Amino acid sequence: MLAAFANCFKIPELKKKILFTLGIIIVYRIGCFLPTPGVNGAVLAEFFRRMQTSGQGTIFGIMNMFSGGALQKLTIFALGIMPYISSSIIMQLLTAVFPALEKLAKEGHAGYMKINQYTRYGTLFLSAVQSFFIALWLENPQAFHGLQIVSNPGWGFRLMTVLTLTTGTIFLMWLGEQIQEKGIGNGISLVIAAGIISAAPSAIHQLVLLLSPKTATVQQIQPLTLVIMCVLLVGVILAITLITQGQRKIPVQYARRIVGRKVYGGQSTYLPLKVDTSGVIAIIFAQSIILFPATVASFIPNAAFRHFSEVIVRGHLPYYITYGILIIFFCYFYTAIVFNPVDVAENMKKHGGFIPGVRPGSPTAEYLDFVLTRITLAGAVFVCVIAIMPDAIMAAFKVPYLVASFFGGTGVLIVVGVMLDTMKQIESHLLTRHYEGFMKSGQLKARR
Repeated sequence: MLAAFANCFKIPELKKKILFTLGIIIVYRIGCFLPTPGVNGAVLAEFFRRMQTSGQGTIFGIMNMFSGGALQKLTIFALGIMPYISSSIIMQLLTAVFPALEKLAKEGHAGYMKINQYTRYGTLFLSAVQSFFIALWLENPQAFHGLQIVSNPGWGFRLMTVLTLTTGTIFLMWLGEQIQEKGIGNGISLVIAAGIISAAPSAIHQLVLLLSPKTATVQQIQPLTLVIMCVLLVGVILAITLITQGQRKIPVQYARRIVGRKVYGGQSTYLPLKVDTSGVIAIIFAQSIILFPATVASFIPNAAFRHFSEVIVRGHLPYYITYGILIIFFCYFYTAIVFNPVDVAENMKKHGGFIPGVRPGSPTAEYLDFVLTRITLAGAVFVCVIAIMPDAIMAAFKVPYLVASFFGGTGVLIVVGVMLDTMKQIESHLLTRHYEGFMKSGQLKARR
């Protein structure tokens, strides 16, 4: 594998792409430290630190993770790329609902570019709406336990915040597109992964403090506990890799057709059904819904929302039961949106393909739905375990949530998946230039 990394810089084109990508990521990380005018960043960071320590949170905690900690300081990239992700998911859902968008998605590259343009418009709208509500949230001292975050509240501050944060998100979206076109690909995903990985130095620092015998104010952990945590981390990464690349291969046979003097078809192939089709989307949906009452309660002092947020709180059994049910539901929901067994069966029938032992048409669609339903259950249960694992690590080993978050949860799923996709992109360049890939036997598989 080290030889493969060395070979990356022997190919001028690949070397240029890697350096360009690194340069874009550096620009992104610099922007994460440029503050938004009119905000006391130190007080806001202290509020987020208390929120993480108490175990309670709002949707802003998810946005802070996706922005690489920029929301915690309210920098120009405070919204991160989250509005673009939300807009992309909304467009996927609308494509499955509206026939006009579904027809547009089947028009190839031209349809893709048109839907991508709609996604950009949606990103602009969501960024403006989210930044306006963030400005209102910052002006409310009750949401910060009496702390004054904004020195001069009013419409001047609100408009400045909307303009700054919306422009930052659009610029981030452009940076991701530049990585996609001129870099090694996976632009938006790499921006998200870079933001999540940026929290690693802080987590390592907290872990060192836990191991230091000179620190009297922090509860210590034993070296054996650290060894167990390291072994567990390796196991989690291996398990995520296996599930992310796990597929159920359905054999497909194509009938032979004779057109004139040529023979078409007759070959055998397979239809890959992924074990975890939804990936991290199910966790994002579930977290957004379960944290929604607490978020609304911070804006509107409603007794019902406050009571629900106090019952469904991290560390209590109702929270984990609700969280797990929501994850399983959204795993099935998202899988049903992106994979339609009826369309797949019809396409196979049109091209003369069939599954051995299964009649074409409706029986094929029922068989695919039968298989997909069962393998999705395994993927959904695994995603539940990964999502709840940081809380289990925090309770078992008495470590801060920032340290425990690197043993599971949304961040680890994203980072492992993005690294697999990026290595696949680099490996394709290496194999094209007759170099060895990252694996001596077999081949890396991307998530898509």
